[in-house]
Amino acid sequence: MVLRTVVGFGRGLVLFTLAVTNMVMLAISAVVFVLCFGLGMVFLFPVTVRMVRGRAGQARAVARAWSGVEIAAPYRAAPPPPQPQRDGWYREGRQLYRTSLVPSFNRTWNWMIKDPATWRDFAWLLAEPLIGGLLAISPLLMVGYGLVLARVGQPVEVLAGVVLVVAGVLVAPRIARVHGLWTRLLLAPTHKARLANEVRHLTQVHTEVVDSQAAELRRIERDLHDGAQARLVAIGMTLGAAEELMDSDPKAAKALIAKVREASAASLIELRQLVRGIHPPVLAERGLGDAVRALALDSPLKVTVGVELPLRPEAPVESAAYFVISELLANASRHGDARNVAIDISHRRSALRVTVTDDGHGGADPSRGSGLRGIERRLSAFDGVLALNSPPGGPTVATVELPRAFPAEACGSTLPAWKQKLMSVCWGLFWLPLFPQGLVAMFMKIFGADERSWFLALYMPEPLQWPVIIGMIALGAGMVWFAAKAAQQAKERDDA
Repeated sequence: MVLRTVVGFGRGLVLFTLAVTNMVMLAISAVVFVLCFGLGMVFLFPVTVRMVRGRAGQARAVARAWSGVEIAAPYRAAPPPPQPQRDGWYREGRQLYRTSLVPSFNRTWNWMIKDPATWRDFAWLLAEPLIGGLLAISPLLMVGYGLVLARVGQPVEVLAGVVLVVAGVLVAPRIARVHGLWTRLLLAPTHKARLANEVRHLTQVHTEVVDSQAAELRRIERDLHDGAQARLVAIGMTLGAAEELMDSDPKAAKALIAKVREASAASLIELRQLVRGIHPPVLAERGLGDAVRALALDSPLKVTVGVELPLRPEAPVESAAYFVISELLANASRHGDARNVAIDISHRRSALRVTVTDDGHGGADPSRGSGLRGIERRLSAFDGVLALNSPPGGPTVATVELPRAFPAEACGSTLPAWKQKLMSVCWGLFWLPLFPQGLVAMFMKIFGADERSWFLALYMPEPLQWPVIIGMIALGAGMVWFAAKAAQQAKERDDA
């Protein structure tokens, strides 16, 4: 507990120092704005934006490392580099350029200045020293001012000082989490930005799926042309020859008919394998578990299969999971020199999770294998992910997760409804007692401001003002603690 408190004070001080550095960047940005939009030195703008984005990225990384608050990057995708025409010139609108310098700058300028996240970064740069820095240093301020009050000697001041010190010590371990939530408020993607990113992602996935389907159709056409079609043509020619020999040499015609029977059996086997490669009948009839067990029986490896699913997922998800497992088994056999493979099919709430572990020599890398890249393309259509751990020497562990494969109600709720509602209320209203009725009123009390405004504590009798201020700060901090604790419980249940 002591170590957590000391670490909390230290992190708060570091966060306050980083917030102060924002003032330097803010001054630099103000000068750059004057030079850019006043004197036309526009080449300084992209450099400044990248500097601010780097600082914002650092804040996201600190929030993730110190408080577990994940903040996704909200920026739009960078524009592609300009491509020269056949004559070597670069076209940008109605203008032609000999080099790509001006077209590339114009694209970068439009990309940055039209991205709302750019201006949200600058807003955060302005607000962080005022709000984030004050928030980060508040435990130290509470302890410091509490010690000052305790030295006065009056009973009320001593009591208020002790309460402030205790409150500062209790808040310190959680201040990094609160600061992370404040950072997420301005630096996380907005709803519109998330929709834009999802549309861009869906467009990319649609293109990849169309390309994958086209490649699959070409493969089926090639297999039919080179396999079953060639055999059927050969069967027809052999039957024609047998028909001509039927009267003159019945024995030879009988031998040809026997070859036709063998060729037809081979063609039937090829057609069955082709159909299995498109959609195995056992998958449609028996489900993913039995289909994978049948796949394991056909594999030359020793395969163990474990299945624990609440119900059957949708047919497209089943098909994707089946072919992913099939590809991973093939890779373990062909490239990993594995002998034993363990397949575990389970669910993580509404997500389908597949783990394939083999005892091969490892070293698998998606960047070097078209099979693993094909798995990633197949999973991208369902927002699925592939996590691969394959150190040299093995073993190789491939974990596949397909979200929203099952209805959420089939897997149990994350939290009770009352706790979810209370958590939402705490997230939405914690700032009211913590900041205006707590910290702001405290500083107005410290500096003896005459303005009472709507601060409840300042309307109280003198002996009750400090207890009310401290109570408000404690209430706001308690609401943040409860909401963060409930969110952590929900995450732990999801990970279970």
